[in-house]
Amino acid sequence: MKLKKVFSIIAILLIVFMVGCKKTDNNVVDPTVENPMINSTYPADNATGVGLNQMVTVTFSEPMEAATMTSLTFTLKQGSTSVPGVVTYTGTTAVFTPSSNLAASTIYTGTITTGAKNIAGNGLVSNNTFSFTTGTAVDIVLPVVNSSDPVNNATAVVINKVIALTFTKAMNPSTINTSTFTLMQGTTAVSGTVTYYGTTATFTPTNILTAGTVYTATITNGAKDLSGNALAANTIWSFTTGSTKATLAAVDLGASGNYVILVKTAITNVPTSAITGDLGISPAAASYITGFSITKATGYATSAQVTGKIYAADMAAPTGINLTTAVNNMLTAYTDAAGRPFPDFSELGTGNIGGKTLTPGLYKWSTSVTMPSSVTISGSATDVWIFQIAGNLNMSNSVLITLTGGALAKNIFWQVAGTVTLGISSHFEGNILSKTAITFQTSASINGRALAQTLVALDKNIITKPQ
Repeated sequence: MKLKKVFSIIAILLIVFMVGCKKTDNNVVDPTVENPMINSTYPADNATGVGLNQMVTVTFSEPMEAATMTSLTFTLKQGSTSVPGVVTYTGTTAVFTPSSNLAASTIYTGTITTGAKNIAGNGLVSNNTFSFTTGTAVDIVLPVVNSSDPVNNATAVVINKVIALTFTKAMNPSTINTSTFTLMQGTTAVSGTVTYYGTTATFTPTNILTAGTVYTATITNGAKDLSGNALAANTIWSFTTGSTKATLAAVDLGASGNYVILVKTAITNVPTSAITGDLGISPAAASYITGFSITKATGYATSAQVTGKIYAADMAAPTGINLTTAVNNMLTAYTDAAGRPFPDFSELGTGNIGGKTLTPGLYKWSTSVTMPSSVTISGSATDVWIFQIAGNLNMSNSVLITLTGGALAKNIFWQVAGTVTLGISSHFEGNILSKTAITFQTSASINGRALAQTLVALDKNIITKPQ
């Protein structure tokens, strides 16, 4: 009977928690669900002097379901009048192309609705709007390749090089692809993938390049800007590889590195935890931080359990803007870590890394990863480790990660597409970039950061920001 009573209490607590995750506007916020965000728009909000032949773009924080990118979810209006046009979607960017030139010296408003969903079926938390004002003329300025990496005639280029080029203006992402951006070794095409973001296009070869070989990269005049202007001519440059690989670079956390815990939807805590560093939550409000006995101040809050400050999206300016930047940087860092090519170790231990010593490098698993026994990370203070995990990361009770040789937690990055669970009394080292949730079971500790795109759940834990 006592056991049944305990289960009943647990069930009631779970129900209360889920009810507490409902917003007053009747939108339900599930802390385990990752909602996409908008990283940028072009033209930017409040831009002026926009060309009359301008296409309008929205770039998301993650890949979206193309079928939800339509003229119903992405609209452009002049006052209350809808602008006719066509919506296309490529990579992470939706493009609205007006059917005719816009009117001069006129304010237009773009809107992306919650009907825009990611590939998991999750929509934006709320509608997003932005406005801009046109100028008096069409844009006839041709785009130009501003720089290339490697530069023309470069020698001793590393064999794991990602080829990149930047343009003088924003381009139509649908025109930047493997047809317009190519790499050749003599007359043989090099296979690879092309991505475009901001004003930069990259070509990532499928395989490491051959040492001591001349390669030629080309971007054709099929590449066009967002006003439909093409490059004046093909841009062609060549380089020669050396025989070495580039040293693995650390993941740039940007503003997200200012936090020891950063989430989008919820931070839960069973007291008493001891946290050293700042906590942040956005776009969710401070009410989605529980278990801390928070004392509010202007733009932040404090808690006896936190040696640092607590920030939430609904706190006084500039906190909300700072958190939006930090969350966007967290998403960018996740994408960077997940996209690093040419792993040094693939499917190590078929996902079971218990008892192993992990030397510096890029690790990749297409499965979940488990740590049933303790792990050693060995290297110097300048070495970098990136772990790409397509599934979950599970650490067993009392398992420890130990650093040797001067290795630093700040240089260790765990990119996890699934959930992360750190077992009872376990100890973890490094920065966790989770696409979903991170759960610290009772008395687990970490020297690192917990950066989650949904929630972080704590239970009497020690969380320390790395130095």
